[in-house]
Amino acid sequence: MDHVADAGAHSDQAVITGGPEPKHIQLSAVLARMASEELGPGVMVPSERALMVTYGVSRATVRKAVDTLIVDGLLRRVQGKGTFVVEPRLESRLHLASFTQDMRRRGLRPTTRLISCEAVEPPPEAAASLGMTGGGSGGKVWALTRVRCADDRPIALENGWYPVSLFPELDRRNLTGSLYEIFASDYGVSIDSAEQTLWGESADRSLAQLLESEIATPLLVFRRVSHSGGQPVEHVVSRYRGDRYQVHMSLSRDETSPS
Repeated sequence: MDHVADAGAHSDQAVITGGPEPKHIQLSAVLARMASEELGPGVMVPSERALMVTYGVSRATVRKAVDTLIVDGLLRRVQGKGTFVVEPRLESRLHLASFTQDMRRRGLRPTTRLISCEAVEPPPEAAASLGMTGGGSGGKVWALTRVRCADDRPIALENGWYPVSLFPELDRRNLTGSLYEIFASDYGVSIDSAEQTLWGESADRSLAQLLESEIATPLLVFRRVSHSGGQPVEHVVSRYRGDRYQVHMSLSRDETSPS
């Protein structure tokens, strides 16, 4: 009932009327202001019935207005619970930095939950990226799985593979911080270049549980192969929550490209 009262308190400031602008567009504007100025991230918006009563519109109008804001990324619908204001996404520019460095630059506290670290035979894709074809201990990698958090909130799941021959006894290190800092300080290996590929997926049940998200939450997936002095040292796949993370890219026209 509190949400109904909140919605009603502002009905005289944003009356939904007939006219050249469709009612669902007017209601979308009202809800957008309500979400950003009054409710805040993670707060549930008034129910469909409350909005219908407050603004004198049909259920179809309410749903169309809400759907518009969901598509715009301002609201999200949780089955059986309601519709909530989306939390602002963390934005990153594509650059060569560790997760820890990236979060610190934003003024956030990076933390890591270590899921597993074991020496295994590399999967084919990682073996190819790392230039590893032989067997034996020299052909093994550390398979490292970690959940990366910002201010204790899960942002990404990392699955990484690192040559055992380059990083002996890595499993004895504290792996809840920056691997790049460990590589540089303990092994004299500094990451100086990388190739990165990006695609999209959705979270299955196990991923959603680790990331504390809804099933089918959109994910931004980054595959990075990192090098030190021209030698490949890292193959890592990071799955970021698309509802909490976005990427910024600056583009310029290649003057050598054809018109």
